[in-house]
Amino acid sequence: MKRISFVTSLIAAIAFCASALAQQYPAKAITMLVPYAAGGPTDTVARVIAQAMGKPLGQTIVVENRPSAGGILAPEQVKNSRPDGYTILIHHIGMATVPWLYRQLRFNPIEDFEPIGLINDVPMTLIARANFPAKDFKEFLGYIKANKDKVTYANAGIGAASHLCGMLFMSTIQTDFLTIPYKGTAPAMNDLLGGQVDFMCDQTTNTTSQIRSGKVKAYAVTSKKRVPSLQEIPTLDEQGLKGFEVGIWHGLYAPKGTPKPVIDKLVAALQESVKDDTVKKRFADLGAQTMPASQATPEALRKHLKAEIAKWGPLIKKAGVYAD
Repeated sequence: MKRISFVTSLIAAIAFCASALAQQYPAKAITMLVPYAAGGPTDTVARVIAQAMGKPLGQTIVVENRPSAGGILAPEQVKNSRPDGYTILIHHIGMATVPWLYRQLRFNPIEDFEPIGLINDVPMTLIARANFPAKDFKEFLGYIKANKDKVTYANAGIGAASHLCGMLFMSTIQTDFLTIPYKGTAPAMNDLLGGQVDFMCDQTTNTTSQIRSGKVKAYAVTSKKRVPSLQEIPTLDEQGLKGFEVGIWHGLYAPKGTPKPVIDKLVAALQESVKDDTVKKRFADLGAQTMPASQATPEALRKHLKAEIAKWGPLIKKAGVYAD
């Protein structure tokens, strides 16, 4: 009887402490870990949303980059962090592909995190070096098929958005070409701008300024509809690749076991941020679209993550691509 009473008291004490923690939260700065290098597209999204969420939370959200192959280091660190809401993770579609790319992954995207919500949806663009010979997509497609052993495709590494887009593109046009993985988006883009590689597919958050300045040629966007900020660029679907669509989404996560009242505060801050006109305009200028507040929820992110894991698994297995 005494043991039951002790256990009951212990549970009550733990619940009280969690409640007290949530009431005080946040009492200090929050750290948002980014799985990729500074200056890349996910880093850009992180800094916009961190600044916006800091206002309703009344605390600074410090963005820290943890670049690694496949973007797996940051999730590992967040998984092993104290579940108190002071260390959170931003990640993109890579959270859905790592289970298929890594045989010995040290975290489970579904089981080891508390989802906070979806942030935005980012189309991708098919771009080439400025002096690439094709004047439009029809010529581009003909050229790479005729020169598949010569053309070079840059990506930011296995599991990166640019890698996934390239795999889907090769599968769709039934043509393999030489892919060159880089350690991040920035070096891949630098070599494209320098003409060392021929083409790549990357997020509008990273390509819009290069397209507008004429430093690269843009042949298509990967969304269902044209991107408002790049209205002159047609979709792949309307240029003959029916059903081709790749959207890079970003979500926020906390370590498993983070108290629900703390998650609720983070969710409220995220929902307020995605409704903010300044945030909407910032993302729109980069060709991205904020998610509606109804999608900035744990339930929406959990459902979307599961669906994306199911979508990309067969494609990755068919390609036989593994990071380890």
